[in-house]
Amino acid sequence: MKLIIDDAHMDRIKRVYEFYPVDGVTTNPTILAESGRAPYDVLKEIRRFIGDGAQLHVQAVSRDAKGMVEEARRITSELGGNTFVKVPSLPEGFKAMKKLHAEGILITATAVYTPMQAFLAAKCGASYAAPYINRIDNMGYNGIQVAKHIHDIFRNNGLKTEVLAASFKNSQQLLELCEYGVGASTVAPDVIEGLVKNTAITAAVEDFIKDFEGLAGIGKTMANC
Repeated sequence: MKLIIDDAHMDRIKRVYEFYPVDGVTTNPTILAESGRAPYDVLKEIRRFIGDGAQLHVQAVSRDAKGMVEEARRITSELGGNTFVKVPSLPEGFKAMKKLHAEGILITATAVYTPMQAFLAAKCGASYAAPYINRIDNMGYNGIQVAKHIHDIFRNNGLKTEVLAASFKNSQQLLELCEYGVGASTVAPDVIEGLVKNTAITAAVEDFIKDFEGLAGIGKTMANC
């Protein structure tokens, strides 16, 4: 499962990249608005930092297919290869997806709440479909089960599209989808940090260090004992 940062603040992105094995960055209009900066200034800085080999997902905001296609062309022109244009899974979005796929532009189908939305997006040529786990839960359904269902639909129908699970509230949700083998998840930095934030882990490491220092001396390590 690919692990992708869901943020547009460079300090947070850099911290996650420093410590964790991640595969890229996703953004959306809300995240970009929170940065308080011009969209392409933020996105170009992210692209420069993560490099051309990492995935960058950027959302189109037009309400009609023509506008989405125009945005997608600008997005990929400005940000280069391995940039996925996020297109909403609505009728106008499906129309845009077909056009973009024919042009070779990479697509992430977003605003996915149902398996049939994801199926239609896959048939239109989307590389990813992004179900909103927590938002689906808030509607009274099981977001994790919906994501698994979508994954199975893709595999059972021979579709190359992958699940890009989004909108997590805790690391347990991420664990379940990782265990199931979904293609990717996009996660906020605090949830990524929470994957290993555990007092028992910290205490165990501190006990080992204290025992070693009791043997070799305070501040000693295997490099200088």
